[in-house]
Amino acid sequence: MLARKRTLVGAVVAATVALTVLGTTSAQAAPTGDKETARQVTAQLDERLAPDRGAHAKVAASAAATATLATIQRRIANYVATHGTKYTFGSYLDATTGKIVVDTDAPADVVASLTKPVGTSAALTQAASEVQVSKTSISDFWHRRDDIQPYWGGGGITQTANTAWCSAGYAVQNGSGTRFSVTAGHCFANGINVLTESGANPYGTVSNRRLPTVTGHAQDMELVGGRSYSGRIFTGGVTSTSSAPVVAAGTAYVGFSDYCHSGRTTGENCGHTATSITGQVCTSTGCKSPVIVFNGGTQPAGGDSGSPFYVKDSSGGAWIRGNVIAGNGTTSYAERWLDVQAAYGVSIVTG
Repeated sequence: MLARKRTLVGAVVAATVALTVLGTTSAQAAPTGDKETARQVTAQLDERLAPDRGAHAKVAASAAATATLATIQRRIANYVATHGTKYTFGSYLDATTGKIVVDTDAPADVVASLTKPVGTSAALTQAASEVQVSKTSISDFWHRRDDIQPYWGGGGITQTANTAWCSAGYAVQNGSGTRFSVTAGHCFANGINVLTESGANPYGTVSNRRLPTVTGHAQDMELVGGRSYSGRIFTGGVTSTSSAPVVAAGTAYVGFSDYCHSGRTTGENCGHTATSITGQVCTSTGCKSPVIVFNGGTQPAGGDSGSPFYVKDSSGGAWIRGNVIAGNGTTSYAERWLDVQAAYGVSIVTG
């Protein structure tokens, strides 16, 4: 079996050389030199040991700001449901200021109607008056390159070779032990046979898609199954062959400032700060909430949708917090692991 695996690797590398002119790059080996030796375990570390657990918001949001945000997000979701996805919206409580932030490309009159005071009390009026509106457009991330089984998170995946790339997220398994790869729901339709980025290898078939404009769920997630998926995620640059083991999964913590993402377009980048875990983002595929909102560091870009959002511990292990779904180059959004877990009844695969 080992010889067969090495032969397959050689074949993929050879094929990669021929595809270099098309912009693809090589498949990876495990840290020991062969992916087949990667350890496959499902034990979970105690979440109380998580390196980001001690983070706290710098400024506590007031009750008025919390209530106002909830109303604004409800108004935005209703507006998008009624008027469609012409305009995009990102809304959250900024943990560094305690203020409500709305990022949108909607015209001023629409923004005004959505952010007006939610009541007559002085506190509610003030909360609405302090909403910070930024004129910007938010897009879903479409688009490491090529991979071989067992597949790692953070690699490039596609429906048709060299078009409409997304990124693999992380591996999960159901109660029967069947494994899947999580990615963003806006990437592919149910039943689609997904390929690795170059089209050289079948990655799996999409199921359990959740997307506002398709299923009505305020979520952006789907499963890809039918192949072999490992509890590891790519690290390093976009042509890297290195990886990190997934050791656990849980909630993100507002105020922690060294989260990472790892996708096919931008590679692995850390130094992200979680500013909210109850945000809302509305793009051409509808409104999703609650989501993780993060900024700082090199942000994800097109093609990084679905990529894992995580924190590394002192040993280099990855603690999954969610998967990237959208952003505007300054602020990005990620589905929360806890919501993926609840929606599909799955557990994280460790490596």
